[in-house]
Amino acid sequence: MRPWGVEFEDFVRARGGALHRYGFVLTGNADDAADLVQEALIRLGDTWQRVRNKDNPEGYVRTIMARQHISWWRRRRREHLVDAVPEGSYRDRRADPDLWEDLGTLPRKQRAVLVLRYYEDMSDQEIAATLGISPGTVRSQASRALAKLRARHAEQSAVPSWNNPSPGRTTP
Repeated sequence: MRPWGVEFEDFVRARGGALHRYGFVLTGNADDAADLVQEALIRLGDTWQRVRNKDNPEGYVRTIMARQHISWWRRRRREHLVDAVPEGSYRDRRADPDLWEDLGTLPRKQRAVLVLRYYEDMSDQEIAATLGISPGTVRSQASRALAKLRARHAEQSAVPSWNNPSPGRTTP
Protein backbone atom coordinates (compact mmCIF):
# COMPACT_ATOMS: atom_id res chain seq x y z
CA MET A 1 0.00 0.00 0.00
CA ARG A 2 1.20 3.50 -0.80
CA PRO A 3 1.98 5.64 2.25
CA TRP A 4 -0.21 8.59 1.19
CA GLY A 5 -2.92 6.87 -0.81
CA VAL A 6 -4.56 7.18 -4.18
CA GLU A 7 -6.40 10.42 -3.34
CA PHE A 8 -3.12 12.18 -2.65
CA GLU A 9 -1.59 10.91 -5.90
CA ASP A 10 -4.67 12.05 -7.84
CA PHE A 11 -4.37 15.50 -6.24
CA VAL A 12 -0.68 15.72 -7.20
CA ARG A 13 -1.40 14.65 -10.78
CA ALA A 14 -4.28 17.09 -11.14
CA ARG A 15 -2.67 20.17 -9.55
CA GLY A 16 1.07 19.53 -9.93
CA GLY A 17 1.43 21.71 -13.03
CA ALA A 18 -0.37 24.67 -11.45
CA LEU A 19 1.71 24.29 -8.29
CA HIS A 20 4.91 24.28 -10.36
CA ARG A 21 3.82 27.46 -12.16
CA TYR A 22 3.10 29.06 -8.80
CA GLY A 23 6.52 27.95 -7.55
CA PHE A 24 8.11 29.50 -10.63
CA VAL A 25 6.33 32.78 -9.94
CA LEU A 26 7.67 32.76 -6.40
CA THR A 27 11.23 31.75 -7.22
CA GLY A 28 11.80 32.91 -10.79
CA ASN A 29 13.64 29.65 -11.45
CA ALA A 30 12.22 26.33 -12.70
CA ASP A 31 14.61 24.19 -10.63
CA ASP A 32 13.89 26.07 -7.41
CA ALA A 33 10.18 25.88 -8.23
CA ALA A 34 10.39 22.10 -8.54
CA ASP A 35 12.22 21.90 -5.20
CA LEU A 36 9.61 24.13 -3.59
CA VAL A 37 6.74 22.01 -4.90
CA GLN A 38 8.43 18.81 -3.78
CA GLU A 39 9.05 20.14 -0.27
CA ALA A 40 5.47 21.40 0.01
CA LEU A 41 4.00 18.10 -1.20
CA ILE A 42 6.12 16.17 1.31
CA ARG A 43 4.73 18.38 4.07
CA LEU A 44 1.21 17.99 2.68
CA GLY A 45 1.65 14.22 2.53
CA ASP A 46 2.45 14.15 6.23
CA THR A 47 -0.88 15.84 7.02
CA TRP A 48 -2.97 14.58 4.08
CA GLN A 49 -5.46 12.64 6.22
CA ARG A 50 -6.37 15.84 8.05
CA VAL A 51 -6.12 18.28 5.12
CA ARG A 52 -8.03 16.27 2.52
CA ASN A 53 -11.29 16.84 4.39
CA LYS A 54 -10.83 20.61 4.33
CA ASP A 55 -12.37 22.79 1.62
CA ASN A 56 -9.12 23.75 -0.11
CA PRO A 57 -6.08 21.47 0.07
CA GLU A 58 -4.45 23.41 -2.78
CA GLY A 59 -4.64 26.62 -0.79
CA TYR A 60 -2.93 24.79 2.06
CA VAL A 61 -0.11 23.71 -0.27
CA ARG A 62 0.27 27.20 -1.73
CA THR A 63 0.53 28.64 1.77
CA ILE A 64 3.23 26.09 2.60
CA MET A 65 5.06 27.05 -0.60
CA ALA A 66 4.87 30.79 0.06
CA ARG A 67 6.12 30.40 3.62
CA GLN A 68 8.85 27.95 2.61
CA HIS A 69 10.00 30.29 -0.14
CA ILE A 70 10.20 33.20 2.29
CA SER A 71 12.22 31.02 4.65
CA TRP A 72 14.60 29.98 1.85
CA TRP A 73 14.90 33.53 0.60
CA ARG A 74 15.80 34.84 4.04
CA ARG A 75 18.49 32.21 4.43
CA ARG A 76 19.96 32.67 0.95
CA ARG A 77 19.57 36.37 0.27
CA ARG A 78 23.09 37.17 1.46
CA GLU A 79 24.60 34.03 -0.05
CA HIS A 80 22.97 33.94 -3.49
CA LEU A 81 26.02 34.68 -5.62
CA VAL A 82 26.65 32.86 -8.88
CA ASP A 83 29.62 32.66 -11.21
CA ALA A 84 27.65 32.33 -14.42
CA VAL A 85 24.21 33.25 -15.67
CA PRO A 86 21.98 30.19 -16.31
CA GLU A 87 21.74 29.19 -19.96
CA GLY A 88 17.97 28.97 -20.16
CA SER A 89 14.81 29.65 -18.26
CA TYR A 90 11.35 28.21 -17.86
CA ARG A 91 8.81 29.39 -20.41
CA ASP A 92 5.12 28.64 -20.31
CA ARG A 93 4.12 27.97 -23.92
CA ARG A 94 0.64 29.35 -23.31
CA ALA A 95 1.87 32.77 -22.20
CA ASP A 96 3.39 35.62 -24.16
CA PRO A 97 7.20 35.54 -23.68
CA ASP A 98 7.31 39.35 -23.42
CA LEU A 99 4.78 39.22 -20.59
CA TRP A 100 6.98 36.84 -18.56
CA GLU A 101 10.00 39.03 -19.26
CA ASP A 102 8.11 42.10 -18.05
CA LEU A 103 6.85 40.25 -14.97
CA GLY A 104 10.43 39.25 -14.22
CA THR A 105 11.33 42.92 -13.75
CA LEU A 106 8.88 43.27 -10.86
CA PRO A 107 9.67 42.59 -7.20
CA ARG A 108 8.71 39.07 -6.13
CA LYS A 109 5.63 39.99 -4.12
CA GLN A 110 4.20 42.16 -6.90
CA ARG A 111 4.90 39.44 -9.48
CA ALA A 112 3.23 36.81 -7.28
CA VAL A 113 0.14 38.98 -6.76
CA LEU A 114 -0.31 39.62 -10.50
CA VAL A 115 0.17 36.02 -11.50
CA LEU A 116 -2.19 34.75 -8.82
CA ARG A 117 -4.80 37.33 -9.78
CA TYR A 118 -4.66 37.15 -13.57
CA TYR A 119 -3.06 33.78 -14.35
CA GLU A 120 -4.49 31.64 -11.55
CA ASP A 121 -7.73 33.72 -11.35
CA MET A 122 -7.68 34.03 -7.56
CA SER A 123 -9.59 36.67 -5.58
CA ASP A 124 -7.85 39.23 -3.38
CA GLN A 125 -8.89 37.26 -0.28
CA GLU A 126 -7.46 34.01 -1.71
CA ILE A 127 -4.22 35.73 -2.67
CA ALA A 128 -3.96 37.32 0.77
CA ALA A 129 -4.47 33.96 2.46
CA THR A 130 -1.96 32.25 0.17
CA LEU A 131 0.77 34.85 0.62
CA GLY A 132 0.03 35.58 4.27
CA ILE A 133 -0.69 39.27 3.70
CA SER A 134 -3.78 41.47 4.03
CA PRO A 135 -6.23 42.01 1.14
CA GLY A 136 -5.29 45.71 1.22
CA THR A 137 -1.65 44.80 0.65
CA VAL A 138 -2.72 42.58 -2.26
CA ARG A 139 -4.52 45.51 -3.87
CA SER A 140 -1.67 47.97 -3.28
CA GLN A 141 0.94 45.52 -4.62
CA ALA A 142 -1.21 44.86 -7.70
CA SER A 143 -1.67 48.59 -8.28
CA ARG A 144 2.06 49.29 -7.98
CA ALA A 145 2.94 46.36 -10.24
CA LEU A 146 0.49 47.42 -12.94
CA ALA A 147 1.77 51.01 -12.76
CA LYS A 148 5.35 49.75 -13.26
CA LEU A 149 4.31 47.60 -16.21
CA ARG A 150 2.40 50.49 -17.79
CA ALA A 151 5.39 52.81 -17.34
CA ARG A 152 7.72 50.21 -18.84
CA HIS A 153 5.37 49.73 -21.79
CA ALA A 154 5.10 53.50 -22.31
CA GLU A 155 8.91 53.81 -22.26
CA GLN A 156 9.30 51.04 -24.82
CA SER A 157 6.59 52.53 -27.04
CA ALA A 158 8.12 56.03 -26.90
CA VAL A 159 11.57 54.95 -28.11
CA PRO A 160 11.69 55.16 -31.91
CA SER A 161 13.42 52.33 -33.68
CA TRP A 162 15.29 52.45 -37.00
CA ASN A 163 13.07 49.71 -38.39
CA ASN A 164 9.87 51.59 -37.54
CA PRO A 165 10.41 55.33 -38.18
CA SER A 166 7.92 57.76 -36.78
CA PRO A 167 5.39 59.37 -39.18
CA GLY A 168 6.67 62.32 -41.17
CA ARG A 169 10.26 61.19 -40.83
CA THR A 170 12.20 60.12 -43.90
CA THR A 171 14.78 57.39 -43.84
CA PRO A 172 18.04 57.99 -45.77
